[in-house]
Amino acid sequence: MQLKIEPRLETPRWLPLASLVMAILIALVIGAIPLAYGGLNPLTAYERMFRAGFFESYSFSDTLVKSTPLILAGLGVAIAFRMRLWNIGAEGQLFIGAWATAGVALFWLPPTTPKPVMLAAMTLAGFAAGGLWGAIPGVLKAKLGVNEIITSLMLTYVAIQFNNYFVYGPWAAGGFGLTAPFPRTAWFPRLTDFGDMLPPLRGMTAHLGFLYAVVAAVILFILFKYSKWGFELKVIGDNPEAARYAGMNIARTIILTMVISGGLAGLAGMSELAGVVHRLQENFSPGYGFTAIIVAWLARLNPLAIILVGYLFGGLLVGGDAIQPAGIPLLIQGIILFCVISADAFTRYRIRLVQAKPAATTTTSEEAVS
Repeated sequence: MQLKIEPRLETPRWLPLASLVMAILIALVIGAIPLAYGGLNPLTAYERMFRAGFFESYSFSDTLVKSTPLILAGLGVAIAFRMRLWNIGAEGQLFIGAWATAGVALFWLPPTTPKPVMLAAMTLAGFAAGGLWGAIPGVLKAKLGVNEIITSLMLTYVAIQFNNYFVYGPWAAGGFGLTAPFPRTAWFPRLTDFGDMLPPLRGMTAHLGFLYAVVAAVILFILFKYSKWGFELKVIGDNPEAARYAGMNIARTIILTMVISGGLAGLAGMSELAGVVHRLQENFSPGYGFTAIIVAWLARLNPLAIILVGYLFGGLLVGGDAIQPAGIPLLIQGIILFCVISADAFTRYRIRLVQAKPAATTTTSEEAVS
């Protein structure tokens, strides 16, 4: 008997969801090992994380804050992934979008600019800067066939160091790796701002950026389902040769897709600065752009599902702050990604146990004569 791996001719409807649930459960079991090694009771740690992320007094608000950049960057990643473009550089695009946002808030518009105008300009700057950063691997892929995984990932480190140059150099405030605070006109409205009218909202730090994320998800869902561009993404991703034969401009679609992908990641950076940090600083992102890859993959690249998965991962980040060691949530995220990708292989392929064929016996010419 031997094992044989072969493509599935038809995937049962229940299998993708079942494999996803099983992958998450296996990831939690694997994640329990380092928790136990660190001296924690895994069940107690998971219960504490879950309660702190979703059921304590300010959990809903804090989780919305953490999930906002995850959803926006996850949407950007999902656009590229739908076309089989592996944009791994959302973190760098996020940093560049944040840099442009800080430029508008601190230097390119006066602090007396009306709040709607200031926020609109910051939004456009963040999206445009992230889009231009995403266009670089897009153009290299479309025109020269350069692998976008390598270019987008390497550009992430360029973007981070570019950001560091400004926060320690021309834009530094006191040499501490950060800029001066944004003027109040560059702050997103937060729920706590309406606490005088609605006392239960006091202390709630959820901000307008989450609305940005929801609106972007709805728009993308509609575009994926009903627009020519969404149709082209699917066709080019599934069969580039058929798309070329049908007359689709593949190079143009690749560049446009990477621009929009990077733009949404840049919008995630803008949202984090306008809603949370209120200044540009070193390492303001704890890896939102990389976590967004897990979010998009778990959501099966569905924009509406990305809202839910992003919220769940936001709760994981909030809950992770309640336990030690602090790196455990990021470790669990990595384990979940590995398990989900592995489970996805089982939805595409099946393993069968087959009877091994007996080795063929050969006879020499001398044996045949005798």
